[in-house]
Amino acid sequence: MTLPSRAFDRRAFLARAGALSGLSVLPSFGGAPCGARDDDRALVLIQLSGGNDGLSMVVPYGDDVYHAARKSTRWKADDVLKLDEYRGLNPALGRLRERYDNGGLAIVEGAGYPQPNRSHFKSLEIWHTADAGGRNAGDGWIGKLCAAEFGNDVAPNRVVHVGSNMPYSVQSTAHPAAAFTAPAGYRWIKNADSLAELDRNATGRDGALAFLREMTRDARASSAALRSAVLRYRTEADYPDDAFGENLRAAAALVNGGLGTRVISVELGGFDTHNAQRDRHQDLMETLDGGLTTFLDDLQRSEVGRRAIVVVFSEFGRRVAENGSGGTDHGCAGPMFVAGGRVAGGVYGAHPSLVELDEGDLVFTTDFRRVYAEAIRGCFACAPERVLGGTYASLGFLA
Repeated sequence: MTLPSRAFDRRAFLARAGALSGLSVLPSFGGAPCGARDDDRALVLIQLSGGNDGLSMVVPYGDDVYHAARKSTRWKADDVLKLDEYRGLNPALGRLRERYDNGGLAIVEGAGYPQPNRSHFKSLEIWHTADAGGRNAGDGWIGKLCAAEFGNDVAPNRVVHVGSNMPYSVQSTAHPAAAFTAPAGYRWIKNADSLAELDRNATGRDGALAFLREMTRDARASSAALRSAVLRYRTEADYPDDAFGENLRAAAALVNGGLGTRVISVELGGFDTHNAQRDRHQDLMETLDGGLTTFLDDLQRSEVGRRAIVVVFSEFGRRVAENGSGGTDHGCAGPMFVAGGRVAGGVYGAHPSLVELDEGDLVFTTDFRRVYAEAIRGCFACAPERVLGGTYASLGFLA
């Protein structure tokens, strides 16, 4: 790559260098922390990508409207794992039901936001930035959290996405996140020759180049440290032999790795069930149940693991009525799960009405940012309003 002769654009340079090296960063400086403390409480985010059908995960089996709207995709009263006289968990979530019974799983009903968007991309932007403006609002909410909590104290191991598709939630102009798909293949710097060419074509006066050199050194050290932590991790937990299980095992290694990793992101995809939903969604529920419960059991084996909070979410739910292909189309509100050793289990929020709908979709009863706010309060020293741009009342799921 040859640098252009026009006036040097620092942000454009770093954006190109970031793409070149596998980094997603646009560094900047400034901003005071809101009181960062030496702590190891981790936040783990699990994204159910595609739009999880919440009515098939937390089933309103006691509602006649549900049964009338779902002839081929419904779960009957005898099928579900009953939580009360109205709702029950999907029959594939047996181990999560045990965790619920033991008090370690919170179910947040009707999570969503005002003026919902049914586009995967736009809705994810809103969830990832915690702002109706999506990417136009700037950094992802985790990026904003790091800026507010840690200020200029940049640590390359602090935020890690385990998987191939780094979510916008961890996008930051000052605190770059790491991502890898497998310990042996993880690299921040993928093309050292091209970085050397950047050195040759830029002048020593460029502050951005000096920053990039420093960032490169940190990234190389981070890459080795993270890979080592995952490869050295030993546990008695028997993770499922699938990608989700492998990624959660890596997440457990990072929680326990002593590297200062505070936020870990993991994705489970396949939830865009427009057709043949019953079997497809059931398979996903089995994958979620097996991987998530093993991960939670593993976290309980260590003090740092017991302090972690796990938040499970999707960009939206599905429509109340099924379509003609045995599936459901894009909807709005849906449930979130929160789990961990400090979580007070139970049902929080109200189940959305199946009658008072928004163009056939569930109307949210709980702003998802209330969950974010409580997770921020539980894991970090930063006031949530510094991150979310507003005040959101506690739901009370943290003991």
